[in-house]
Amino acid sequence: MISPFVDKRHGTERAVAELIERLAVRYGDDVDLYAQRVADIRSLCRDDEVVAMPNRIRWHRVGAVPGPLLFGFPGWLWLNRRVRQREISRSRNKPDVIFSPGINALDADVILVHAVFHRLAELQTADDRVGLRGLHRRLYYALLCKLERGIYRDPQVTLAAVSKHTAQQLKEYFGRDDVAVIPNGVDVDHFSPASVAPMREVARKQRHVLPEQTALLLIGNDWRNKGLTALLAAIAKCKDLPLRLLVVGQDEQAPFRARAAIAGVRECVEFCTPVADVRQLYAAADILVAPSLEDSFNLPVLEAMACGLPVIVSPRAGVSEWLTNGFDALLLRDPENATELTDAIRTLAMGTQLRTTLAENAVATAYKFSWDEHAAELRRLLEKAAARKKAAGR
Repeated sequence: MISPFVDKRHGTERAVAELIERLAVRYGDDVDLYAQRVADIRSLCRDDEVVAMPNRIRWHRVGAVPGPLLFGFPGWLWLNRRVRQREISRSRNKPDVIFSPGINALDADVILVHAVFHRLAELQTADDRVGLRGLHRRLYYALLCKLERGIYRDPQVTLAAVSKHTAQQLKEYFGRDDVAVIPNGVDVDHFSPASVAPMREVARKQRHVLPEQTALLLIGNDWRNKGLTALLAAIAKCKDLPLRLLVVGQDEQAPFRARAAIAGVRECVEFCTPVADVRQLYAAADILVAPSLEDSFNLPVLEAMACGLPVIVSPRAGVSEWLTNGFDALLLRDPENATELTDAIRTLAMGTQLRTTLAENAVATAYKFSWDEHAAELRRLLEKAAARKKAAGR
């Protein structure tokens, strides 16, 4: 397993954590994890620890190349390959199959695709291309697109996607019509109305949400792609409502603070840093808003639904394929249409009964998604890839 970061605080990282725990504990597989940083994983030991217990995930720490991603990412590819070769030489034990969430290795046998950078590159605007930051992003995306072309077009590499939306992109850009669709799951014991209810009062106070306010939550990195531009414009059209917007993730705040100030809504927008227990964010919120321009899945939508939050979702998010407008979510037609987004926010902010109905149905829908099933389907794919690799003598 090759992933730079693994924890249960972020989308892709959580998916990897949930998968490898089940492979090790449920199936008894030997899992060697190559990563720079790991947290929140059960049955984990360092590669320099001697552990006699079975069903352990062995973490091989991979170093990091300092500097911008344009240099750090190639460094990551080289370093994890070097550490893996060193481990194989030391133990004389080659892996049956090499798995990666996205492009983290040039020699992966199975890749679960969480994002298609060809599509993200197309969404870049003129604003994204100015200055050193814009130049860096453009060059970084060009590098990733080149890697995608080389890796995803290789029929020897088994591809899976977290949604039909992403599978269609893999077919469109790389001619792959053999992609398995394996959606993310959610731990409904961890994410539930009962688990977040005791956190609500403290969570709202910490984020300066007044009792009479309706708190909207947008969560994720790359806020322009997550739809924050349209959301700020929509909030500006709702100044008559007692709203508070919580924006959570890692991105440059200054441009969006400026937009909020120009729109006259700076006082009702709170920029928050990610927290160890993301349930605190769901506890503080009344509505999750996800008007993303592109999202392979958008795991926070599913987690928020499991916690009993009504959600407003973009049709460009893979999770929308499993949702029904007006039943368990409000689905936007155009996430860039601020007027449509305004109407959706008003509908939920002013309609208590609809919010309750959507929230109840959202919980029921979330129960249909399981990390156990996610792991079972991926393991079947890994077994097939391992058998094919062995038959080919690789």
